[in-house]
Amino acid sequence: MAKNIELLLLSNVENLGIVGDIVKVKPGYARNFLVPHGFAEPPTPRMIESLKEERVKAEKEMNILRSAREELLGRMEDVRVTLVRSCNDQGVLYGSVTQRDIADALQEGGFDVGTRSIRLAAPIRRIGEYEIPIQFDKDLRTEISMIIEPDQPLEEREEMEFDNEGNLIDKSRRVKKKRPETHPEEGAEDAEAEAQPAESDA
Repeated sequence: MAKNIELLLLSNVENLGIVGDIVKVKPGYARNFLVPHGFAEPPTPRMIESLKEERVKAEKEMNILRSAREELLGRMEDVRVTLVRSCNDQGVLYGSVTQRDIADALQEGGFDVGTRSIRLAAPIRRIGEYEIPIQFDKDLRTEISMIIEPDQPLEEREEMEFDNEGNLIDKSRRVKKKRPETHPEEGAEDAEAEAQPAESDA
């Protein structure tokens, strides 16, 4: 197994470090991402010295950001977010609820967390209540309650029907077969004819 290598960060890299940090990373990560994108290079005394001022500035910015995130997490205690979605009679959503949907709902409530901080393992595909982790850093984490409600009560839904390809059949577009029309005059004449006694040949 290849040993981790040391690199000097030339800019801030999320979940890794800030400009001027010397970090240890896997060779593949360094070779395929950090170095070719200009985020890091092998450390040298000259480069370390040249990044000192940028590092001090980055540290101040990170401290301000951390304070803002701590304040945000404090306001998010006991937060419950409700979304209304269409679903079938079994509670399965037509579509799914994603990180973007949750981030947008939180944004409307005054909580700007961004999609990357919402640690949703997989999109939500059923109605119900869920605990959603919100994490900024390893030690900056909370959970919110997410409630997905149906757009109408399940017990009031018509039974869903699907075609051979699994597509929902729109019952509203079905064409009803028309019964043959009978004219009142025709019906009356037929009834009168049946009521007349047959003429005698005598």
